[in-house]
Amino acid sequence: MTATAEADLHDRLMALAERQIAVGEVRGVAAADPVNLPMIRHWAAAMGDANPVYTDAEAAAGSAHGEIVAPPAMIQVWTMPGVDRDGRQATTPVDDVLRALDGSGYTGVVATNCEQTYHRYLRLGERPVPATRFAGLSGPKRTALGEGYFVTWNITWYSQDEPVADMLFRVLKFRPRERKTKPEAREPYPLKPAINKDTAFFWEGVGRGELRIQRCADCGELRHPPGPVCPSCRSVERTHVVASGVGEVYSYVVHHNPPVPGRSTPFVVAVVELPEGVRIVGNVVDCPPEEVGIGMQVRVTYRQMDDELILPMWVPQES
Repeated sequence: MTATAEADLHDRLMALAERQIAVGEVRGVAAADPVNLPMIRHWAAAMGDANPVYTDAEAAAGSAHGEIVAPPAMIQVWTMPGVDRDGRQATTPVDDVLRALDGSGYTGVVATNCEQTYHRYLRLGERPVPATRFAGLSGPKRTALGEGYFVTWNITWYSQDEPVADMLFRVLKFRPRERKTKPEAREPYPLKPAINKDTAFFWEGVGRGELRIQRCADCGELRHPPGPVCPSCRSVERTHVVASGVGEVYSYVVHHNPPVPGRSTPFVVAVVELPEGVRIVGNVVDCPPEEVGIGMQVRVTYRQMDDELILPMWVPQES
């Protein structure tokens, strides 16, 4: 595309963004189901959240809430559309902008920011309603993934016109880079993990073929993902152990869309429960997605993604 055409495209995208900002807040449809205990129980089990005020009526009655309440972090769960979108999903001011970017070649997408603010707990029986407000478009920006635009919007959830939660959400819509065809050069894997002083030991272990788990040097509790402070005793002293490298699929999703740079879809992302007592997220490979299931026994393997990055993945134990 010529520089003149690029400039014209940019002007059209920014003009569209200004129009969508002017639309203001657009209410969506109420949650398909009211806030309910079975969904809370499933979510809490999947997330490992054992707070009794979410599932135990007796404990909740003795708390400051006086009744069972929903975990605030579930706010998106209540109004997120299903796989078939079931005809209930209302249009938002964001839709036209995303479609325009797709049509202009910015077909890649990666979430960059998600900031939630909770005003109060939802109670059983409430049916929150999302309202979306387009906040802005910035770009084009050159990134490691490719040139793209950052798209930002806000969602407020209401119950009986009372705001209960807000979310700022931002994605990068980018033009995927053209694949290089030189067979002798391994293309850099675009989705690099963040490595810092808390996680460096883990990635050093991966490079040596070890699955390392952080351990509190004071109380001995194992934890994953790694962090700076022990959640049990608040100690900042830490060491690690080497896991056996086997586990069981605790939950999983099959990713079909959107496209992910460096990966072919569909692929499986699983939460694997280790016998050491922690859970770790990773891809299940060397197995058709339809054969993956909860309870599947898996073992760790290590895959070279580019000249520098090795990722731990999981394969069926019998393979």
